[in-house]
Amino acid sequence: MTMQIPATAQLDVDDLRGKVRHMYEAVAQHPHDGNFHFEMGRALAERLGYPVADLDRVPAAAIESFAGVVYYFDLAALQAAETVVDLGSGSGMDAFIAALHVGLSGRVIGIDMTDAQRDKARGLAAAAGFAQAEFRPGLIEEIPLADGTADCVVSNGVINLCPDKTRAFAEAARVLRRGGRLALADIVTERALPANVTCNSTLWAACIGGAAQQDAYRAAIESAGLRVVTVRENGAYAFLSKSAQNASREFGVKSVSLLAVKE
Repeated sequence: MTMQIPATAQLDVDDLRGKVRHMYEAVAQHPHDGNFHFEMGRALAERLGYPVADLDRVPAAAIESFAGVVYYFDLAALQAAETVVDLGSGSGMDAFIAALHVGLSGRVIGIDMTDAQRDKARGLAAAAGFAQAEFRPGLIEEIPLADGTADCVVSNGVINLCPDKTRAFAEAARVLRRGGRLALADIVTERALPANVTCNSTLWAACIGGAAQQDAYRAAIESAGLRVVTVRENGAYAFLSKSAQNASREFGVKSVSLLAVKE
């Protein structure tokens, strides 16, 4: 029997998206303010496993707004000339890392709903000469791309913010070509979160309330027609705030990376 991610009918989706936009606007414009539930920046990226040589080749201003949860590019195994779609591309660090792998003959398309993030990423791409990277507005539940566009879809710490994960995975599968890969990092839980957490848009925006139970998360990927190949837990990631740390202990909130293939 297929396990479904619980519906979020009681969650005010417009309110959630507004809070997420507000938070990630601050991530783009004021990454050093220190008022976030999560760690950001180069020290985090290096601890998660991003190669120093790659980080040295992408804009430092993109790295300072990096708020990912796991390194997953070894799973993505990007090749020259491939087309990559980055869901929730933020200020562009992962998109620029992807661009290094696919080269000038490849293409990287970042999708993000926050204007400040896209504007920052576009400016950095132009200044640093990443002509193969572009950044478009959109929701990851409604990816503004044609069927079969991508060789690989990537995402880092974003699906947990999406109120309709089943639809997000269906969209990821739609824009992948047959044989294409989904490589992502995200926050999941060992035990399902209670309704007072999952219906709280503030906790969702803080990357806590929207974390799906790990088995339901995997089932949603598989229901989209993707075969999960690899799942890895990551012990190097940790939340900063007390409330997030308490949720981690009580419900087994953790970061994972995974690879799935469209067959």
